[in-house]
Amino acid sequence: MTTAKPYLTGHFTPVAEEVTATGLTVEGTLPPELTGRLLRNGHNPKPGITPTHWFKGSGMVHGIRLREGRAEWYRNRWVHTPALDGAPYMTEHGPDLTASAAGTHVIEHAGRLLALCEANLPFELTPELETVGAHDFGGKLRGAMTAHPKEDPVTGELHFFGSSPFPPFLTYYVSDAKGEIIHSAEVPGATAALKHDFAVTRRHVVFVEGNVTFDHAESSGIPYSWSDRQPARIGVMARGGDGARHVRWFSIEPGNMLHVSNAYEDGRGRIVLEGPTVDREGFRLSWNWWVGAPGRGSEPVSRSYTRRWVLDMAAGTVDEQIIDDLPVEFPTLNEDYLGAENRYQYAISFPDEKGFGGYGVVKYDRTTGARRIHQMGDARMPGEAVFVPAARATSEDDGYLLTVVSDLKQDASQLLVLDASGLDRIATVHLPHRVSAGLHGSWIPDSALEDTTA
Repeated sequence: MTTAKPYLTGHFTPVAEEVTATGLTVEGTLPPELTGRLLRNGHNPKPGITPTHWFKGSGMVHGIRLREGRAEWYRNRWVHTPALDGAPYMTEHGPDLTASAAGTHVIEHAGRLLALCEANLPFELTPELETVGAHDFGGKLRGAMTAHPKEDPVTGELHFFGSSPFPPFLTYYVSDAKGEIIHSAEVPGATAALKHDFAVTRRHVVFVEGNVTFDHAESSGIPYSWSDRQPARIGVMARGGDGARHVRWFSIEPGNMLHVSNAYEDGRGRIVLEGPTVDREGFRLSWNWWVGAPGRGSEPVSRSYTRRWVLDMAAGTVDEQIIDDLPVEFPTLNEDYLGAENRYQYAISFPDEKGFGGYGVVKYDRTTGARRIHQMGDARMPGEAVFVPAARATSEDDGYLLTVVSDLKQDASQLLVLDASGLDRIATVHLPHRVSAGLHGSWIPDSALEDTTA
């Protein structure tokens, strides 16, 4: 008897059909400025398909259309890439960058909706979530693109990178606000270490290499594993045309970080970087969950604690510490503060590696050190909480958090709208079916898309 893979059961049970529903039921009052689309991506293999790794499941984007206090529609669509129909990533001519799961993230840039997966090209979607096709920035993107690009809130530029287990290991890109790549550079000194996310500050670009690196012997289809021989490092380079040539690498304690909370220069010119990290045991428990192996944790991430690094560029030193003992992932913030000093951060809390504790939406006050949690209740798992500023915001946390909740007891899902200040519930939008727990997403205001009539 075989045990079902954890990423195909419970909160992660895939959705079997593409549906469209209109006129959704709303409890409470939706703020009228929430006029746009909440889009969320995640791995959702077709019925009858069992991927060898959670991350290899085909991407499905779920969309919820809000307009002036109404929830007009919900729809879910697979991202129709060649991989959805079984096309292999590796071919006799090398990797097929269009054979993508496209299941990690979905963003908007320069009026385009892009579904992302870090080993491949982005895939463009219509505002109704139909697949347009692979997007290579007019031929200027010739390699993979990270699933975690950063849009500068001041310039509108999109900063991103492509990583590879083979040279060049790391290539940095900048696209202008119109969607044209205006800069690219290979980053010297990088290795085959997994680089899932990175950070930009007002003046610097920050890369993180942990102890997880390329391993050709790994059989899950995601060829990475923990290595004590792989040094953990942070790479820092100045933004601008010549920055990559002068990148500096700083040694840090062993670990692995998937997602950055934020990074900025403090008043003394030091770079402060924060994000959830795992140690060797946390990675082992998490990886075994991702592949469905024995000896796994109870959740997709185990022993994931927020860490802070303070890099003193003048002294050449790094101070680091774990700043909270709550297991969290999917950090978010008011993205107007991306790259600048932020007071507030948000995350999703998980039970610990033995299953103790509950799910919640967490708010951190970095000034006072306070932590507030909106507990979700029994068998209710929230997704990444996306921050949307209020229409006439007067403070950093004046806005809303949008999270899609999987409710196993009700076999249902809701879009939960929380007040980002106090984490009180403002509104609940009932979805037509239970949405499988997923990964990342974005709020896309109507002003960002040319077509706002659908």
